[in-house]
Amino acid sequence: MSKIVYGLVLFIVLAFFSGSIAQQKPVPAPEKTKIEKFRGVIEKVDEVMKTVEVKGRLMKQEKTLTFATDDKTKIMKAKKELFFADLKNGMHVFVEYKKEREKMIATLIKVAVPRAAKKEKPTEK
Repeated sequence: MSKIVYGLVLFIVLAFFSGSIAQQKPVPAPEKTKIEKFRGVIEKVDEVMKTVEVKGRLMKQEKTLTFATDDKTKIMKAKKELFFADLKNGMHVFVEYKKEREKMIATLIKVAVPRAAKKEKPTEK
């Protein structure tokens, strides 16, 4: 008789725990941050705040956006990595960034390589 009681108690305990485990909600996967893009000319480089102001067009309107940088931001020019200090006013750049609340954090800054000037054909005299 005691074996039946122990078996019944064990069955009730297992049923209770399996029911409570099944009711737990799964943990949602972390949301992937959307990478956005912007192209323009550097207007201002703030070495203290590690930010770059870039003037360009966004949805057919002239905009100046400020991008923060961090230790994960890559700065490239022709497959060569640059330092933040290498950024200068007037450089044409392509910025990939993510938004975190009201802040735009640059993940990649590509500096445009100036195109070679076209050679003029010599005129015949």
